[in-house]
Amino acid sequence: MLRLSLLLFTVIGATMAGIGVVVALSLGWYDVMPIVATAAVGTLLAVPFSWYVARQLQDL
Repeated sequence: MLRLSLLLFTVIGATMAGIGVVVALSLGWYDVMPIVATAAVGTLLAVPFSWYVARQLQDL
């Protein structure tokens, strides 16, 4: 399951980091640090989410 989770993390992490960047730009935060911070938070949130999705896929 770890391999599947890591594979899903590449897609889910990039997607959630992109969502974080869009949120930062939508809020008018045009400096580098808020954009990097929201991208990092999105990437960190993708870790448990990819683990959950991998578990759900293995249960099919």
